[in-house]
This record gives sequence, C-alpha cells and structure tokens, in this order.
Amino acid sequence: MKYHTPVLLNESVAGLNIIENGTYVDVTFGGGGHSKEILKKLGPKGRLIAFDQDLDSIDNIIEDDRFLLINKNFMYLKENLISNNIDKVDGILADFGISSHQIDVPERGFSIRYEADLDMRMDQNSELKAFDIVNSYSYDQLCNIFFDYGELRMSRIISAKIIEARLVSEIKTTLDLNNLLSTILPKKRSIKLLAQIYQALRIEVNSELNVIKSFLIQSQDVLKTNGRLSVISYHSLEDRLVKRFIRSGLFEGDAKKDFYGNVEVPFNKVGKLITPSVAEVKENNRARSAKLRIAEKN
Repeated sequence: MKYHTPVLLNESVAGLNIIENGTYVDVTFGGGGHSKEILKKLGPKGRLIAFDQDLDSIDNIIEDDRFLLINKNFMYLKENLISNNIDKVDGILADFGISSHQIDVPERGFSIRYEADLDMRMDQNSELKAFDIVNSYSYDQLCNIFFDYGELRMSRIISAKIIEARLVSEIKTTLDLNNLLSTILPKKRSIKLLAQIYQALRIEVNSELNVIKSFLIQSQDVLKTNGRLSVISYHSLEDRLVKRFIRSGLFEGDAKKDFYGNVEVPFNKVGKLITPSVAEVKENNRARSAKLRIAEKN
C-alpha cells in the first residue's frame, strides 16, 4: 500500500542521535518510512515501538523482531509503553502530517478533490465524523472551529452559510459542502480556503491539538535524560504548541522558575528550526509547509 514519501527523513532521524542498542518510538507510523530508517541504525539489541490509530497502517507492518506496532493513538503513549514493560526510551519521533494515503483514498473524506461522505476520522472506530459537526454544531461552535483551527477570518460567513443550507437538507458529502461554500468563497482563493475549512473540521473530528498536547506532556515523562524528541509539524497551530513546549514546558505563559529565579524547563532546544530543501519540496510538494524541531530532555 502506498503511503506518502517520508518528509525530512534524514534530518528527523538524525535528530534522534540514535544509540545502537537504544529504545525508540515512532508515534506516527503511517507507511513506515521513518521507522524503517530508524531500524537501519539500530543494533541487534535495539528496539522500536511504533504507534498508529489508522487500521490501514497495519498493512505496512515491518517484519523485524526489534519492531512492535501498537494500533492506537499516540495520546496513549505512556500507558502502552508501561504495558510493554518499557519505562524510559532514548528518543521519540513524531510526524504530525496527514498521510498521502489518507488524502488519496476518496472514501475517507479528507480531500476537497473527491466526492465522499463527510468523514475525516483517522481512527475509523471513533464516533464523531465531519458530518456530525457540519450538521449538528451550533453557529457559535462552527465559528470557533473555523476561526481557531482554520484561522479563517470568514468564519462567521462560512458558519452562517452552513446553518442556512442544512435547514433545507443535510450536508452529506464533500461535494455538498464544496458546492454550497463555492457561492461565498472568493474564486481566486477558494481552493486554499476550502483546504483551511477541511483542516478545521479534521482537527475537530480527531481532537488533534489536544492529542498533541497530551503527547508532548507524556514525552517528558517517558524520555530518558538526554533522550531526544524529533517533531515535524505542518501548520502554525501544531508548530506553536511544539515550539512553546520545548521552550518552556508549557503551552501558554512563561516557564517556571525556582527559588533563585532560574528557569526550569524539561527540554533544551537542539539546533535551529529545520525546513525541507528546495529539492525535497520539488520532489514532494506536500513537504512544503513542514517544520522540524529537535529537543533534548534535561
């Protein structure tokens, strides 16, 4: 099964500073691209634990005695490591991007390009779908989602249009949604704006930002001292959380200080922000917005 080409593959894996016989975690397994590269650098006693809630990821499982795939959301990182008798790990890699496979399978409802049911669930066993949001959320709830998660200044206009349309009939498919919004979106920016609308719905369906927060908090508990965190994000909402957490151990406000006024932070930033090269973006357009941040546990 074809997934996406791993973004910032060499840079993100190099950021883990892999110890040959260490224990590592890839919390966003997908097609296994990053995991395969990590395994290449591990010795016979090394170990890699991977997480992915998408049932399709099981088709990409790697046959290697050093590898274990856990078919769950990475918000359950700590409890699943403990249940597998793992207390601390040497490094964690996360790639928050939605996979090309998820976008390119029409029936998943992630893409503005295909007609499909409004779904957008990364975990096919979860209950909330984009259909439920579009057809049952209040005007204020829709406004908040599109403004906060889509960063859309038109959030009120978009929400009002959805409310008006669903009074006539349910908005069932991506085509239904695209057609009704095409009447209010500026033509020159319609594709970009639709992508932001879909992003907002996807984030709400999968509670993505809360999951990332939970993961980052757990990462400081499960990483060994000097263990590495290598994180790839794709939009400002994700990157802002990662940047702030690495800087202060918090998502809002300033870092905590001890009695003497010294700042107490769980991580030290390693190097500068890394973005894909021109050549990588040319080869893989979906890498264009990727940002890699690396940190080391104190």
